[in-house]
Amino acid sequence: MQTPSAAAAQPGFARLCVLIVLPFAFGYSLSYLLRAVNAVVAPDMMRELSLGPGTLGLLTATYLLTFSSFQPVLGVLLDRFGPRRVQATLLAIAALGVLLFSFGSDLVTLGLARAVIGLGFSGGLMASFTAIVLWFPAPRIALANSLVMAFGGLGVVAATRPADLLSQIVGWRALFWGLSAVTAISALYIFLSVPDRPAGPKAAPLRRQVAEIARILRDPFFWRLAPLVCSTIGSYIAVQTLWVGGWLRDVAGLSREAAADLMMAMAVAFSAGMLAQGVIADRLLRRGIGVMATVIGALALYMACELALVLPGIAFADWLVYPIWIIYGMTGSVAVLTYPLLSEHFGKGLAGRSNTSMNLAMFGTAFAFQSAIGWLVEAWPLAQPVGPARFQPLGYQVVFTLMLAMQAASVVWYWRSRGRSP
Repeated sequence: MQTPSAAAAQPGFARLCVLIVLPFAFGYSLSYLLRAVNAVVAPDMMRELSLGPGTLGLLTATYLLTFSSFQPVLGVLLDRFGPRRVQATLLAIAALGVLLFSFGSDLVTLGLARAVIGLGFSGGLMASFTAIVLWFPAPRIALANSLVMAFGGLGVVAATRPADLLSQIVGWRALFWGLSAVTAISALYIFLSVPDRPAGPKAAPLRRQVAEIARILRDPFFWRLAPLVCSTIGSYIAVQTLWVGGWLRDVAGLSREAAADLMMAMAVAFSAGMLAQGVIADRLLRRGIGVMATVIGALALYMACELALVLPGIAFADWLVYPIWIIYGMTGSVAVLTYPLLSEHFGKGLAGRSNTSMNLAMFGTAFAFQSAIGWLVEAWPLAQPVGPARFQPLGYQVVFTLMLAMQAASVVWYWRSRGRSP
């Protein structure tokens, strides 16, 4: 329990945002930029390296594979050494991976580099969330998390039209040189500017920390949330960071420039949506209404957009393409607001491991989605390409139908498993 003097010494919300949220959010924005930039530079890479959609999807998803695989180790490191040291080290590794990717000329080198990038950025969001749990009062955690996500959306913005313009001016390799330098600066920024974690109990022995991950994974509350988080955010990441560009080219028939403009609008909508959802959740919490009210409301809009993309008469009308994808961008990551529920349920001492356990499941799902989408789309090629379009809309319809069915099942599971939560 905090003493009155300790409570008085606690920095205010605005100061905590400057000290904690801003440095970690900047690193997270780079994570999202590198996750999504392949959607823009894909035409150049496919042309230069003779890649097909399936190969490109697998190459891009390698980021997600190493990202998700490292999550259990990341959780132990965050709880043992604190988010400042862990995130600064990982960003330095990411900078090396980005530099290696810029020199890649074959699939082996590019795949290895993409894997190193995924490892280096694996702590972007979870380090931020862990730092927020350690420093912020519980009622403000959802809002602080949303600020990180909203700032991360700026990385998605940078990965659209700005990245496309730079790629066309200097080439995609020079673009990655610059991103490597910025990532190294971000690592230094976090290491030098962020305060170390607050004083607390001594970390448990390593063997016990690892064993506690198994306890998290056996907890029914974890598995009540996991399908909802994985099926919604996992599918959103898979589409938004790569395949939205293919849909806009093959189904909507947009030019490269028009597609990049719409993806930038989606990225702005993502930031605005996360900020708005965080503010709504914060205000509802103050009135005694749980965060799941905000989550379910936004997911209803998200799934409605996917349904529209399945129905040709609606989704393929030119005047509906922009609003459908912008609302999709605003609502696709809303389930991230459930992460504070994990920290509340398992306690601050397990915050890193509970969050990264969920991230392991979620990014593993995103990897599976991103790889599978490429192979499914490639199963329906156009006999004769029309303009920029290379694949039939039917492949994309199959993709969104499958994802929508999984999400609907996860919502049903969430409500039916109410008795499994405390």
